[in-house]
Amino acid sequence: SLSGNIAWSTRNIKMISRPLYELSGDSFTDVATCLLYSAVKWSACISITLVLLLGVCASVARWIQLKTLRQLQHFPGRREVLPFLNDYALFKACSQQESPAAFSTLFFNAISGFHARFQRYGMHRIYNGLSPLIIVYRAEYVEEVLKSNTLLKKGAVYDLLHSWLGTGLLTGTGNKWRTRRRLFTPAFHFRILDDFTPTINAQSMILADILGKISLEHNGVDVVPRVTLCTLDIVCETIMGKVINAQSNQDSEYVKAVNRLGELFLERVLTPFAKLERIYKMTSNGKEYYRCLNTLHSFTRRVISERKEDMKEDFNRGLLVNDESEDIGRSTKLKKPFLGLLLIEHFKDNKQITEEDIREEVDTFMFEGHDTTAMGISWALFLIGHSPAEQQKVHDELDSIFGDDTERHVSHEDMKEMRYLECVIKESQRIYPSVPLYTRTVEEPFQLAGTTLPKGTAVQVAAYFLHRDPKVFSRPEEFQPERFLPENAKGRHPFAYVPFSAGPRNCIGQRFAMSEEKIVLANILRKYKLTSLNHRDEVGLVAEMVLRPKNGLRIKFTPRATPKAVG
Repeated sequence: SLSGNIAWSTRNIKMISRPLYELSGDSFTDVATCLLYSAVKWSACISITLVLLLGVCASVARWIQLKTLRQLQHFPGRREVLPFLNDYALFKACSQQESPAAFSTLFFNAISGFHARFQRYGMHRIYNGLSPLIIVYRAEYVEEVLKSNTLLKKGAVYDLLHSWLGTGLLTGTGNKWRTRRRLFTPAFHFRILDDFTPTINAQSMILADILGKISLEHNGVDVVPRVTLCTLDIVCETIMGKVINAQSNQDSEYVKAVNRLGELFLERVLTPFAKLERIYKMTSNGKEYYRCLNTLHSFTRRVISERKEDMKEDFNRGLLVNDESEDIGRSTKLKKPFLGLLLIEHFKDNKQITEEDIREEVDTFMFEGHDTTAMGISWALFLIGHSPAEQQKVHDELDSIFGDDTERHVSHEDMKEMRYLECVIKESQRIYPSVPLYTRTVEEPFQLAGTTLPKGTAVQVAAYFLHRDPKVFSRPEEFQPERFLPENAKGRHPFAYVPFSAGPRNCIGQRFAMSEEKIVLANILRKYKLTSLNHRDEVGLVAEMVLRPKNGLRIKFTPRATPKAVG
């Protein structure tokens, strides 16, 4: 009875409260029984509560999943009762790989499998936990995504770049991004880009000599790390006006910090708890990450401060701005790095663009203009080395422009004549786009293919698969630069080929990248015949923020016989 239970409990509570030396043997037994009873009772209560709580969580998760499934049921994908569990298993398996490269390779292979299964639909959906991801690779769907003026926020991974790049052009959104985009676009006018050709020529000549020397000594060379150092030299000098000699001084603190920071960032992206800033800062990788970050930021701020002092007097004397225009791209002293153009705007209004704003944008362009261009050049060299017939056409074109002069710098007029080389670059970017995946986050309901995507959905444009649509590019795995001759490209859907993205968030520096790739490739190919030593199916693909080869790109560089002028 209730009264009996109360009496029993009261008696035992009194026993427990008595000193131990006053308790008899029977009393000890009663106390032990009481404690055991209480422990069992509370353990049972806690267990039942946890089971109920887990049940509620599972029910809520299932309700969210079913609601999302109903909203996204028109998109092809797994049809299991709980598809997100299978997709979660995929993400978990990827995250357990021994290295970031292994993770990226496994995940990219899995996405390739989905693409093979759902290619006829031009899209498919998967889940990262409970978060849906729509992957699109048909031109008309890609157009809907990239042309949108509301689908501008990039994927969640870009949020992790804020400590590095702030909220500059790459990571920013809203009015700040729109203002910066309008402000900086004229800085990439072709008249300004022409002033950087001496730097690109000089650094690419150094690269050509290094590749030839190493190839001779080792019967081939992995071009990726060497080309990357070259593009780092180019971007440092053209963006900041600073010569760092990365190609000859790989052990400099800045160069090592740049390389290590990229590795640590990828590891952070792939480690769940590392996305939490406070926790990550306490880890050994986190501490190293922020040390490298401090090295980069300190270097950039120091260069900004020095350059500002150098320019201040000229600005005050009215020597830096054209009287006819206040445009950032129309300074009378055009031969200045991108940093100089930003400082002019800072002098005009230091509240609209502060020194820290300049630091963000300089670091952003250093980040964007470094690896992407390096991989574009590397993949082009690799494909040219696999294609003797196409390589001969490039040699013939360059010989018609330069004759037997392998040392003359490439000019803007020369680049206009490199029509076939431009086709080669475009075809290389079709097969191996430097950025294989672009992600956008839905911030408000968005219409895609006639279906409304709910807020929070991630949409990913898979340029790698888009460029392999057999309805647009027949025999898509074949290297055919002629695809991009004007007569062959006529009538092609404008969003069937997007190596630099497209729409309002397209790459602001794509003309600079094309000019840089032309000059670097021309200066190498004028001197050497290329032979790729890896088969295409051997290199493996690592889809990080840029598309990398898992096993390097080894190429043999053989000096050409002195060419004769054509025509």
